[in-house]
Amino acid sequence: MADKKEPEQEIDYTLNNPDTLTKYKSAAQISQKVLDEVTKLCVAGEKIVTICEKGDKLLDEEISKVYRGKKDLKKGISHPTTVSPSAFVTPYTPLTSDEAEAAVTLKEGEAIKIQLGAQIDGFGTIVCDTIIIPKADDASDVIEGRDADLLLTCHYANELLLRLMVPPGLLATGTDEEKAKAAKVKAPTQSKITTLLEKVVKSYDCNLVESTTSWQFERNEIEGKKKIILAPGDGAKGEGIPEVGEVWGVEMGVSLGSGKIKNFENRTTLHRRTTLTYALKRPSSKKILNEVVKKFGTFPFSLRQLEDERDAKVGVVECVRGNVFRQYEVVGDKDGDPVARLLTTIAITKNGLQKIAAPPSPDLSKLKTDKKITDEEVLKILEQPLAKETKSKNKKKKKPAKKAAAADDDEESSDEE
Repeated sequence: MADKKEPEQEIDYTLNNPDTLTKYKSAAQISQKVLDEVTKLCVAGEKIVTICEKGDKLLDEEISKVYRGKKDLKKGISHPTTVSPSAFVTPYTPLTSDEAEAAVTLKEGEAIKIQLGAQIDGFGTIVCDTIIIPKADDASDVIEGRDADLLLTCHYANELLLRLMVPPGLLATGTDEEKAKAAKVKAPTQSKITTLLEKVVKSYDCNLVESTTSWQFERNEIEGKKKIILAPGDGAKGEGIPEVGEVWGVEMGVSLGSGKIKNFENRTTLHRRTTLTYALKRPSSKKILNEVVKKFGTFPFSLRQLEDERDAKVGVVECVRGNVFRQYEVVGDKDGDPVARLLTTIAITKNGLQKIAAPPSPDLSKLKTDKKITDEEVLKILEQPLAKETKSKNKKKKKPAKKAAAADDDEESSDEE
């Protein structure tokens, strides 16, 4: 009698499986560590392309140290290292073979956006931070005026957005009746979210960057079924509301100008493979498709990460035309004004919202401005925690808003998990 084969058990890739969150956190630790190292490389006079190359090398080195015994487990870079100059909105990573762009260096006083990420078994984390390139003759680290306005408004707008993504009633306390009542409250609409965020940015004479988008993350997918679009442009519309069990890449974009965007003339170097198939004809196109499938799966990649950069520039044309690759256009502020961006990878669990991979909290004592948030509705939301208190933590989680109300006089110590 033939042995009956046991049916293969389907693997649970949701947050219900503790292994999923563990892999996300392993990837997040790498992302945050490399972000810290890349930030140290960002000094006036350094070439952007050199920083990007060093960042990717650091990512590869750190990724190689984890899950060594799992040969069938795929791991890698979920987002290449990108360093975007002041007015750039989207991630920017030039090619060494483009002489003009490869020669671009960082300048003192620029608002630089650093973005990168790692993935373990398809569970990707991406993180982005904005820094002001320090002046060589200034050792104080104090940032004043409009630069301070930009960093503060982006920080507080991001903290507000995160709190608006916590499902209603999830952190409710009191009787069962009170908890049930809190759970029935409707989540804020995307229009309401934009309205509240505009109150924050207007407090600092800034504007939201048009069509700033946060995406639900899934295994091997950083642009999932749901998305939140802030200050949507023509025809743009968000879909869905955040729920327990989901992972999101939460993005905040703020401009010292109007926030309106336009395409820049820089070469598009950042791409991502789609799930569509197309009968490619060029050998160079087939070559880079095979390389991308093997190295990056469906995560974003830069043409400079491919084996032959010059071949890649030729082969990518047919891949984009056939919709095998999606290209990420280089977009920036319409009027060339400075832009700040933050990107945080979060997990929403039964205990609240966890920042899995997040930019470091700014030292508020070194950001000097005469502006502050005064809107009571916004301040009240900012006082709310992101997650339930744990026994090991005795600190209150209400300091961010209080510091905003006090014109950011004190140092923030509420890095919620």
